[in-house]
Formats: sequence, structure tokens, C-alpha cells
Amino acid sequence: IYLFPKVEVLDFAGPYEVFTTASRVHGRLHPSAELPFRVFTVARSREPIRARAGLRALPDHTLADCPPVDLLLIPGGVVDDEVADPAVVGWVRERFVTTTITASVCTGAFILAEAGQLDGKAATTHWEDVADLRARYPRVDVREGMRWVDEDRIVTSAGIAAGIDMSLHLVARLAGAELARAAARQMDVPYHPDP
Repeated sequence: IYLFPKVEVLDFAGPYEVFTTASRVHGRLHPSAELPFRVFTVARSREPIRARAGLRALPDHTLADCPPVDLLLIPGGVVDDEVADPAVVGWVRERFVTTTITASVCTGAFILAEAGQLDGKAATTHWEDVADLRARYPRVDVREGMRWVDEDRIVTSAGIAAGIDMSLHLVARLAGAELARAAARQMDVPYHPDP
């Protein structure tokens, strides 16, 4: 999960909770099996990140020392500096080549769009930012009224809490619907298998 200054807390904490809960539940159900998800955070540096509402988060890795990832998640928040940073955009573009899935929550879609990863694909973002995403990136088929849009290697979600729904969808896709339902139950959130 990529972190940056002014990131929306639930955009990264919701998915973090979904994937770590899924692994915890899986470990209880299958004690000798390998955990399906190992979650870590990455940022430009190891300095603490101050999220949009003031929460401080300490990244696990930097862009330079980030290990290989199967699933890269880009949360939203105030993304103007990220979109304007060639190092961040280039890193996202490079990582896309080796990830199985690259996903975004909310305005994280702007970072993916800037990296060219949404060209010719359907995507969504927070309802408040749909018109802006459409205007700035006309090659993106921006969808409204959907919790998430799955384009195989690229998955985008609407705003904030929709990232939880998308993450449960990804758990189902990668580790089975049974685990997604069990993780949702453990978290006491509804499980919606359809976007």
C-alpha cells in the first residue's frame, strides 16, 4: 500500500484491515497453510507520513527498497503532489509491469491515470471527482455509481469506504469468496460481491 502526505486514512487503513484480517482468519481456519496476504506500506521515504486528518503513519519501505509485490494498492486523498511527481508516477508505471493487480481507492485513480495505466479502460473514483477525472484523462472510461470497477489487472474503487468493498472483492478473487465472507464477518461489515 503506497502512502503519501495527505493520504485519506480509511483509503489505506480499510484495505490494510481487510487483507490482514483475511490472513488472520485464513490462519485460524488453516493453521499449517501459507497466509494469503502479507501487507506492507511504501512511501517516498521512511519519514512518518501525516495523513489528511493528521494521523501519522510510518512506512515499512521506500520506493527504492520496496520488495516485489503482487498487488499494489494506491489510496486517495490530496493527490496533486503525487500526480505531479515524475518519480512517483514512474515508479507506479514500472511496478505495473510486475504486479498481478494494481488497484486504487478514491482519487488514487488520478495517479494511475497519470501513469497511463487507465487509458482505454473503465475506472471509477470518488463521486465528487468523477467530472475532474473525466476532463483530465479523456482516454479513461470513467464510470459513476459503482463501488469498484474490475478491469483484470487494474481495479479502481469509488471513495473512501468503497475501498473496503473493493478489497473484499480482491480477497474473493485471489483467495476465494468463502474467505472474503469470513473476513467481512470478522470485521462486522457487509459483504457485497457485486460492484
